Amino acid sequence: MQQPAPEIPDKLFFKIGEVCELVGVQAHVLRYWENEFSMLQPQKNRSGQRTYRRRDVEMALRIRKLLYEEGFTIAGAKRKLMTEGRTGAKLKIVPPGATLIDMIAEQEAANMAIDPVEVAPMLQTPLVSGLSRDTIKRLRQMAEELLTTLSRDVTK
Repeated sequence: MQQPAPEIPDKLFFKIGEVCELVGVQAHVLRYWENEFSMLQPQKNRSGQRTYRRRDVEMALRIRKLLYEEGFTIAGAKRKLMTEGRTGAKLKIVPPGATLIDMIAEQEAANMAIDPVEVAPMLQTPLVSGLSRDTIKRLRQMAEELLTTLSRDVTK
């Protein structure tokens, strides 16, 4: 029996209980799905509690639909999600001739509209899965050095 998709509240983060209520599953099921589906990766706040973003809630709803309504197995649902391109990773298409400075300026303009307090927990979660912690740490350090260099050049 197909259930209507629940209305997802318009907010940035959801607690595990809220997601369970929206999706219609118990917390242990949601945690199991996190282990099985790499595209469902909630963040953890400083106290270690899971915080889900809207895309995590949407992914959990899609997983529930595949498993419970469409009758997929876990393996089948994984394959289906991969073929649909619902991995959660979004690649940005860079126009030919765009420079790093242009892209940074564009990102800086976009960041002006973001509240750093709300986004801070997201910065602790890798955007690309499969990279080692050392690689992520080196990339973060290189990005920080680049931003420091660029900010010095701009202030001169």
